[in-house]
Amino acid sequence: MNKEELIEKLQDIEWEDFEVKEAKSEVPKNSWETVSAFSNTAGGWLVFGIRKEGKNYEVVGVSNSQKIEQDFIGVLRSGEKFNKKIDVKCKKYNFEGKIVLAFNIPVAENKPVFYNNHKNTFIRAGSGDQRVTQEELNSMFRDSAFGTKDREITNLKINDLNKESIKRYRNYLQNLKPEHQYNALSDTEFLTKIRALDKDKVTIAGLLVFGNEDSIGKYFPDFKIDYLEIFGTSYSDAEKRYEFRMSEYPNLYEYFFAIYERIIKKIDIPFKLNGAFRDENQPQVKAMREAIVNLLIHSDYFSPMKPRIRVFSNRIEFLNPGALPKPYEELQKGDISLPRNPLITRMFRVIDLAENAGYGFDKMFKGWRSLYSNDPIVSSGLDYYKIEFFFDDKLVEKKAREKDTEKDTEKDTEKLLSKEEKNLLKLFRDNPKITSEELSKLLKINLRNTKKRISKLKEKELIKRIGPDKGGSWKVLN
Repeated sequence: MNKEELIEKLQDIEWEDFEVKEAKSEVPKNSWETVSAFSNTAGGWLVFGIRKEGKNYEVVGVSNSQKIEQDFIGVLRSGEKFNKKIDVKCKKYNFEGKIVLAFNIPVAENKPVFYNNHKNTFIRAGSGDQRVTQEELNSMFRDSAFGTKDREITNLKINDLNKESIKRYRNYLQNLKPEHQYNALSDTEFLTKIRALDKDKVTIAGLLVFGNEDSIGKYFPDFKIDYLEIFGTSYSDAEKRYEFRMSEYPNLYEYFFAIYERIIKKIDIPFKLNGAFRDENQPQVKAMREAIVNLLIHSDYFSPMKPRIRVFSNRIEFLNPGALPKPYEELQKGDISLPRNPLITRMFRVIDLAENAGYGFDKMFKGWRSLYSNDPIVSSGLDYYKIEFFFDDKLVEKKAREKDTEKDTEKDTEKLLSKEEKNLLKLFRDNPKITSEELSKLLKINLRNTKKRISKLKEKELIKRIGPDKGGSWKVLN
């Protein structure tokens, strides 16, 4: 920061990376809050020798610049007051004989940075310092263990995992790579190789990828990937809070395919000229596949925030709990391999659904730009990051027309249904995982007649079974 840049900042009071203190004869005590805040947010300049009154700044200078500089830097480098040593750079400015000191506080690679105790942890919000909440502090501590949490070992054994998910995963690998050496292994040997098991105990990664509802619930009581489809550009302009909400699935492996099957219908997949079929390896499809995997392998599952996908009429939005390990611009420049969950990444990489390195931003962006004119937008906060994929205006208009047609079709279909059939469809919409036995009780008819009514709805192509009889769900088609 040269003198002209300093003067420019003094003319504006809303700089997030700039703070002034009078500090005429000693280091102000509230400087430590700003040091913590800059270290935990995005870095910044702390300037001594400036008095601020309202919107105005006055250069007052410091009386003993050498002592203040040594005192300030000495505290930050000693490691006694702060939990981490902080290397700062100092610049001196002379305003008509008045000395101003400016210290550049770098953003910390490992957070949180606090002084005296962890309650004195601050972040920068606007142009001020704010003490973090307990939830934000917990997130920082988890981030300080970046790349290690999914390696932790649980008290669970292989029998606590979902046998069907393991079988489907192994079949997928067998079909994808028939000659792969892992195909000849027993389930225990196989899961040990991919690190789902460690000395016969299930790892956190293995639990999340292959667990069942009960076993995951012991460690993650509210485990889910929250997927909604909203017909509107926001919640406020949509007719209903959502048009579709995805049922809960037992683990990440099952969630991937359920989300992929649903989301792929929301983007354009042009027919290839050399055949009457759609190519699901087109770049924009790969971009969506990469975005889903990115969400699943980089989310902080210990956060109270849930991985979230929102399909609006003008965009698809992926929100990952957990901050990026480095600024997005830095990650975008190259293949920096810093996965939050390296073992989960490995499990998806074995079946070629994850990259060897990096966050896949380049593949997502290039793939999306191959068909759409709008660049995806990445934004982030202290404990999350979000990627938004915007559709072109023409596709938004097309979706609106299709929605109107769909509504007309639904109205026509409703006219042809009996009151009993309408009631059944409502029950399936309200609870896609409802069982025949539960329906029988609600309808107050025997199980045999309940199954007959379900069969008739299937014949009329009004409902469809997704997944196995046990653990699957119902989808209302009209």
